[in-house]
Amino acid sequence: MTRSVVAEARRIVVKVGSSSLTTAAGGIDPERIRALVDTLAGAHARGTEIVLVSSGAIAAGLAPLSLARRPRDLARQQAAASVGQGILVHRYTDEFARHGQVTGQVLLTLDDVTRRGHYRNAQRTFVTLLGMGVVPIVNENDTVATTEIRFGDNDRLAALVAHLVQADLLVLLSDVDGLYDGPPSSAGARLIPEVRAEADLDQVVVGKAGAAGVGTGGMQTKLEAARIATEAGVAVVLTGAAQAAAALAGDEVGTLFHPTGVRRSTRMLWLAHATSGKGRIVLDDGAVRALTERRASLLPAGITGVEGTFVDGDPVDLVSASGELVARGLVNYDSTELPALMGRSTHELAQELGAHYEREVVHRDDLTLLRK
Repeated sequence: MTRSVVAEARRIVVKVGSSSLTTAAGGIDPERIRALVDTLAGAHARGTEIVLVSSGAIAAGLAPLSLARRPRDLARQQAAASVGQGILVHRYTDEFARHGQVTGQVLLTLDDVTRRGHYRNAQRTFVTLLGMGVVPIVNENDTVATTEIRFGDNDRLAALVAHLVQADLLVLLSDVDGLYDGPPSSAGARLIPEVRAEADLDQVVVGKAGAAGVGTGGMQTKLEAARIATEAGVAVVLTGAAQAAAALAGDEVGTLFHPTGVRRSTRMLWLAHATSGKGRIVLDDGAVRALTERRASLLPAGITGVEGTFVDGDPVDLVSASGELVARGLVNYDSTELPALMGRSTHELAQELGAHYEREVVHRDDLTLLRK
């Protein structure tokens, strides 16, 4: 039976991981790239718009730099990405050219999907490329991205790009053929063909990245990407790279994650799923209710404690008195400022300290709820 949500998709983001593109030695495998491109070019020829999010830049740079494994330090990762990105894109360009298909390279950082001006510019770029029949090839801008502005892995990047380009479908291609309820190598592990709600994952046990040492993700990051996309109204198929053609045709391969929500701000998706709190702000019960029931901003009066070190603009976790994670938001004060403001009204603070202190600690437009 054909999956209609897949077969009817007109704009698809396809993400392929490093382990699906490389040889055992860690270099780019020309045959694997050729097989993938043949599949994607075929779908494009049938009228489907394709955006390819491809890992592999760092992996492609290992051999030329005589590196046996992916470096752990950021500087050498950036060096490998600088060398490997050109190699990877050149290979894709040549393979798509065999089909008469033009490609374009798009390198992104978190700023490109979270800052309004950058976001709109990135969106215009994708719309123009797709309108001209180009297949965009996307990767994180590893060469210049720092730890603080990284997506963390290309699974999350692909999910955010799917929302950015208003895709109908996200296809995550991996070195496993779908989501299992336990490690696929374990006896009795069962493939889960469909996920309709978070409860379907309650009994799933997932592992980390594989042993090849060329990728950064694992099944956990793919599940997180699936959550990001489905919460934004985008269906997801997770399967092996060898099943790419069958997946794009709508065949029942891998695992289909059904949409669970509607489209919302990419910035809020990033805040909820692609960041970690730099510190914690403890709220009283009234502030928790104001945030969760009235979708209000966080004011100093509702704060009972501040933990960790952060500065204006950082993501922070907002927790209840019992420590339960309630929300995450972009804070408007440094951690050193807040203790003197706790429990006081903005009107009182403005009178004593000036109008600048009448602002919210976290504005509701910069806040996403995390309590289930």
